[in-house]
Amino acid sequence: MSFYISTLLVYFFVDVLLAWALNLQFGWGGIPNFALIMFQAVGAYAAAVVSLGPDTGAGAFQRYVFGSDLPFPVPLLVATAAGGILALVVGMFALRRIRRDYQAAILLIVSLIAIQVVSNLVGLLNGSNGLTGVPKPLSGVLAGLTYDGYQWVYAAWAGLIALGVYLLVARLGGSAWGRALRAVRDNEDAAATIGLNPMGLRMQAFVIGGMIAGLSGGLLVDFLSAWSPAAWGYAETFAVFTAIILGGVGNNWGVVLGTLLVQVIFLQVPTFAPQVGYTGLIDALEWVLIGGLWLLCLAIRPRGLIPERRRTVAPPPGVAATLTPGPAAAAPSQGVSQ
Repeated sequence: MSFYISTLLVYFFVDVLLAWALNLQFGWGGIPNFALIMFQAVGAYAAAVVSLGPDTGAGAFQRYVFGSDLPFPVPLLVATAAGGILALVVGMFALRRIRRDYQAAILLIVSLIAIQVVSNLVGLLNGSNGLTGVPKPLSGVLAGLTYDGYQWVYAAWAGLIALGVYLLVARLGGSAWGRALRAVRDNEDAAATIGLNPMGLRMQAFVIGGMIAGLSGGLLVDFLSAWSPAAWGYAETFAVFTAIILGGVGNNWGVVLGTLLVQVIFLQVPTFAPQVGYTGLIDALEWVLIGGLWLLCLAIRPRGLIPERRRTVAPPPGVAATLTPGPAAAAPSQGVSQ
């Protein structure tokens, strides 16, 4: 039971990082990032190849590029940077001034192309077989722990990272930058007329979200010790979308609730349940449930269980004084004095 709970905790913290990344991009910036899982994947691959060592050494049974054995926690930093760099490259042509439904289509197509490229170019990242044998962080230092004990330490480490990311996104959301980003989301043309740069703001949100997604990928591959194209199908992105729509788009705590319901209770818990019916039935029913939840939320409660709250900002003291109405002017006289 202890092993089961620690596993769910790690998955939850990784998934909530991914959900916060999408909430920053879609919930605040209005970017329909249907390629979200691609940024988690690039973080996972980046962390793996800089941890496995050269593919002529211990990883000689698999082929990949940039093989090295950087010490912990450098692979996580590399994963974060990889997610940001990919977001910058993709965003330069995907976030141009075109309709957002077209942007969603472009991002989904890019993700599908990336899966095919990685799956078929064996010399790049070992093709469809993926990478395995990724060393566990600090496994030598923590060698005295049992496997169960190590998982609890890793869950605590993942929770610490999630807390740090929450503080970051909460600070960004309440800042002038966050308010400007939501203004661009709500009315891009009106935001431009008051001096905001919609393209620049959305690109910044896209890159920051890509970095958080890359970090989640690095954290996940260190836990699983393996990664393959089968782990980042487009359906995974729709599960994250369902989580933030169910919880409340634009609300950080709503995103946490949606992630707990969708990614842990509806997707992870059934994987530990006994097999019912024919092989694959439970997996198929999970995605039917996810699709039904999305449709139900859009029909009944489109703002989610914890909607984004309306933010009010008090003007500076000097400005407030000028906006305070003065005493009422005297009523004009009814006649003219002689």
